[in-house]
Amino acid sequence: MSDQQSRANAVRAADVPPRTRPSNYPEPFASRMAGRTKRQLGDLFGLTNFGVNLTTIAPGAVSALHHRHTTQDEFVFVLAGELVLVTDTGETVLAAGMCAGFPKGGTAHHLINRSAAEATYLEVGDRSPADVATYPDDDIAARLGPDGRWVFTRKDGTPY
Repeated sequence: MSDQQSRANAVRAADVPPRTRPSNYPEPFASRMAGRTKRQLGDLFGLTNFGVNLTTIAPGAVSALHHRHTTQDEFVFVLAGELVLVTDTGETVLAAGMCAGFPKGGTAHHLINRSAAEATYLEVGDRSPADVATYPDDDIAARLGPDGRWVFTRKDGTPY
């Protein structure tokens, strides 16, 4: 990306380099995010109150571990392809042009690409301080630290 693009505060989203570290999860969970590519659009512009990612999911890959947040809201908008939204209450196919939202404390959720083609979506989430993410299907917990980074532990509090 050129300096001129950065100064203009406008870029072609697909030209933003992917995140260098595919996942913040510790192993064995990080490797489960293979096939997911995130482009951190909000960070590029110095946004601090909310994050915006352009995310591409390969066939068979998932967006995240099944999770919910205690203080953060999330919103996804499918731009291309087809994804399956998995929640505590069932599954919904999301096609291009569809969106879904997850208020703080709501249903646990994640997306999976069960199609034969890549799917791309925009995800927006706030950056509420002291957020906790819970993962009902896995032995992992996450707490947003004062520095804005996630701290991961097992559910009993022991570190990874």
